[in-house]
Amino acid sequence: MVGLAAVFGAGGGTSSFAEIDDTDVVVLWGSNAREAHPIFFHHVLKAVHNGARLFVVDPRRSASARWADVWLGNHVGTDIALSHTIAREIIHAGLANAACIERATSGFAEYCAAVEPFTLDRGAAVTGVPADAIRELAHAYARADRAQMCWTLGITEHHNGVDNVLALINLALLCGHVGRHGSGLNPLRGQNNVQGGGDMGAIPNRLAGFQDILDPDVRARFGAAWGVTIQDHYGWHLTQMFEAMERGAMRAVYVIGENPAQSEADKTRAVHLLEGLDHLVVQDIFLTKTAELADVVLPGSASWCESEGTVTNSERRVQRCRKALDPPGDARDDIWIIRQICTRLGHEWSYGTEPRAVAEAVWEEVRSLSPMHAGMSYRRLDELDGIQWPCPHEDRLEPSFLHGRLWADDPAERGRLAPFSPVVDDPPVEAVSADYPLRLTTGRRLDSYNTGVQSGGFRSPLRFGESIDVSPEDAATMGLHDTDVVRVSSRRGALEAPVRIDTSLRPGLVFMTFHFPDEVDTNLLTIDATDPKSGTAEFKATAVRIDKLAPAEIGAAAAH
Repeated sequence: MVGLAAVFGAGGGTSSFAEIDDTDVVVLWGSNAREAHPIFFHHVLKAVHNGARLFVVDPRRSASARWADVWLGNHVGTDIALSHTIAREIIHAGLANAACIERATSGFAEYCAAVEPFTLDRGAAVTGVPADAIRELAHAYARADRAQMCWTLGITEHHNGVDNVLALINLALLCGHVGRHGSGLNPLRGQNNVQGGGDMGAIPNRLAGFQDILDPDVRARFGAAWGVTIQDHYGWHLTQMFEAMERGAMRAVYVIGENPAQSEADKTRAVHLLEGLDHLVVQDIFLTKTAELADVVLPGSASWCESEGTVTNSERRVQRCRKALDPPGDARDDIWIIRQICTRLGHEWSYGTEPRAVAEAVWEEVRSLSPMHAGMSYRRLDELDGIQWPCPHEDRLEPSFLHGRLWADDPAERGRLAPFSPVVDDPPVEAVSADYPLRLTTGRRLDSYNTGVQSGGFRSPLRFGESIDVSPEDAATMGLHDTDVVRVSSRRGALEAPVRIDTSLRPGLVFMTFHFPDEVDTNLLTIDATDPKSGTAEFKATAVRIDKLAPAEIGAAAAH
């Protein structure tokens, strides 16, 4: 969200999923959408069926890459170097979209200077991608009438994740692939309703509708509606909260629908800090490992079937959720719980009592304060089966793509120019070494979800459990076979895991998931180096070592 908001003012994908179907080129960058976003990938397959070319940029030859016309298997953490090389090739080949650059952007000269050193030869040497493949992607993307750039956690879970995103936005601006039907930038959100959380202001620097807290007019409008004074500074994101816990500045935490005891990088540190709080409250539908640490557990509702409200997907589509069941036992609707707490704190929220009426009243408040949602009444959401934002008017719908203003003839209609961002190539914080010679990257598998809280309770024929995946070449060098148990160590911890030989990996790269930490706690290994702009940890670039264990040694990793 941060990169898109910085360039365009709103943190949302610029296209609808339907536009993917009839585009000419699709670039999946750091995204195994076939497994992590299978519904979206159906649209990618439609595009391929309709003649589109698919390029996949990923250190692994993932399930998505097997469908690609060209797979660019770059070294972990070289995304900026690769994007700069593509950009330089486009500029030197005379393929840049001059009309878009001249009318809609700023900072082009500085951007040209930043990418100039990245010749095809240098780019190939740094990234590990053959120069011919880089050239092919550059020319295909620049020459396409319509092209889509799509990414996910593969580029955002780095210490420079926002800069990685800005580098991809640069390519879209360079080629004019934004603000038009069929051309766009699409971040595929990593968790359910992440987009909706950002839309509603559940981020530390924005109020509902991505409105900047530092804007005095925004603060005044929200303050008048809520009868409070809105702070004139940004709040803390999750990483900053943990830093505040460490220095004693945060002593109480209220966690809703999150499991940081297992989802945070350097899990040992995260658990230690949570255990050291004066008061920890967890509101969730499962007794997670975080909830087990809590002083108070508030059993909430399953939003998709036990609550009324709205969700927003990765294409900015707001959709209704309708209650079908009552929460079991002592569980209660999340809004009900929050209202009860507010009442006890002396603030009575007069939203009514009937669940649908309460949810609609909350939504009406959102509409009154967020211009991009103003035209989305419950009636219209029901009639149209969801609406993409922005929708400022109740009598019409906006185009499915964002930022068409950039192509307006009238400079006044174009508004704020979209800036190029001359970001700096910056390798992973943790380098491989003689002691830790392998690069660990993490990701998802098709049938599982995050820390396994929501998916671990059922069996799947697709599931083969947690493992450390290694290339055939590395397995041969280390004398490893499928199902061998090894000790995997980083500078922060060690664990045991069975080996899985994976032909999608190249020598030096290993892969793990984080779905079942009770079996193999991958985040004991990962580094908590974070992006200062987003607070996201570098889950995708950890230096590790693998030691083969004799049968008598199995079970001892936790002690090391």
